[in-house]
Amino acid sequence: MLNRFLDPKNDLAFKRVFGTEKHKDILIHFLNDVLGPRDGINIIEVEFLSPIQDPEVLAKKQSIVDVLCKDQNGRKYIIEMQVAKRHGFESRAQYYAAKAYASQMGKGGKYADLKEVIFIAILDYELFPRKPHYKSNHTIRDDLTNERDLDGLRFVFIELPRFNKKLEELSNIIEKWCFFFKHAPETTSKELAQLVKDEPIIEKAYEALDSYAWSEQDLLRYDQETKNEMDAEAILMQREIDGKKIGVEEGEKIGIEKGKKLGVEETKLETAKKMKQAGMEPKLIRQITGIDVEE
Repeated sequence: MLNRFLDPKNDLAFKRVFGTEKHKDILIHFLNDVLGPRDGINIIEVEFLSPIQDPEVLAKKQSIVDVLCKDQNGRKYIIEMQVAKRHGFESRAQYYAAKAYASQMGKGGKYADLKEVIFIAILDYELFPRKPHYKSNHTIRDDLTNERDLDGLRFVFIELPRFNKKLEELSNIIEKWCFFFKHAPETTSKELAQLVKDEPIIEKAYEALDSYAWSEQDLLRYDQETKNEMDAEAILMQREIDGKKIGVEEGEKIGIEKGKKLGVEETKLETAKKMKQAGMEPKLIRQITGIDVEE
């Protein structure tokens, strides 16, 4: 039975909530909530940009992001929802952000006119295993003074598995967003009423996920996207299993070869020892066993 509220981690659902003109106010509110009032960021309006960042050279890798937009001051935002764990995602985040930053430089442009690019990722896995918090902010800072002199790039990662608060424990809007991402499909009407109290924007995000408001065709696309994500995750998991299996087999093979070699050497030494005890000349022992005279 299909839940009333769909899963915002699904690619199609995520883009419907945060990547459409109809729900632009949800995106603006979310960005302001995640970034907060630090550094004077106050997003009033955003313009959606093409999520496809074409490479300058055909042979280069094309980058496609979930949501790409810019605010009224020209600052760019990349918002990504990542379900399956991908090796090197942190490098991919830097690549995408740097690409968006460099793309601002048109013909005759000035470096001083480049605007900040902020990369925000909501992850359904742990990216930084040693960090204790579910939300981390990353900027380029001076090692000695901790000053942010290079202010072109910023990264925010929200790791959902680290967020384990129950509904009654939520104390701020960020926690409510995390609860939304993690528990939207199983949220009951009673829980929703408690969750959206004093936060109408969360209610609107849930309304965007209400399956009753989706067409049959869109629901089929949603189901197919869910299947695609599960298939991709299964493939990655199988590759990891196969990799470990190959590693074990190779390790066993290497271990056997080393064991054989060690056994042969030990046999040679034992034979040489007996030959020496029998009074044979060292040179003759070397000719028979291949062991150096000094040894």
